[in-house]
Amino acid sequence: MHFYRTLRPVKAITFDLDDTLYDNRDVIRRTQQESHAFLQAYHPALNDFSHEAYQALRDQLLQQEPEIYHDVSEWRRRAVEVAMLNVGLSTAEADAGSRAVMNNFAHWRSQIEVSLENHQTLAALAQRVPLVAITNGNAEPHLFGLDGYFQFVLRAGPHGRAKPFHDMYHLASEKLGIPLENILHVGDDLTTDVAGAVRCGMQSCWINLRNGNLMQIADARLLPHVEISQLASLTALV
Repeated sequence: MHFYRTLRPVKAITFDLDDTLYDNRDVIRRTQQESHAFLQAYHPALNDFSHEAYQALRDQLLQQEPEIYHDVSEWRRRAVEVAMLNVGLSTAEADAGSRAVMNNFAHWRSQIEVSLENHQTLAALAQRVPLVAITNGNAEPHLFGLDGYFQFVLRAGPHGRAKPFHDMYHLASEKLGIPLENILHVGDDLTTDVAGAVRCGMQSCWINLRNGNLMQIADARLLPHVEISQLASLTALV
């Protein structure tokens, strides 16, 4: 554990999800493969619909509606819907089809394994201070056994702009009734989690799970208050 800033009393902890509480890389790879295969099998006209064609539709939507990136689930659904419309499905069929694809996506997206140590750590912390999840992604903690530790879950899109924008950080503080300066945000990303939290007045904890060097990483814009290499270290702070 390394301290870079003076840590004020911690009265609540907010957590990023992906790559903070579990390794998300293989989950994403498998989810993308399975979801795209489901899309191709949904209608004969989509059998040859490629990953590249899907990405081109995503890029087109982003160019037309730059703010759509704040809601990754809706961005994905809309791209699928356009793909279905483009091959001749009706508006109603494309809407229903895109939601079926997203249900399949949600299933695979939530095939996540969380270590016993992290479960035990979250359980111990939840007995001491309120815990909240703040995510830019679309993992659903209730589908892989993490929801019971959190007072609530905030998602980019439905609950504001994506981190590092301050929307969800401020909303967490408001819903908890705890000042930003007494909340510690824990995350793996030095931009969205560390810089985003520090700039809005929160305290930040960088979880360094891949032996990164804070002094040599290009996106280390602001120093966190504390750096840890395993989640269990947090029990020493509260």
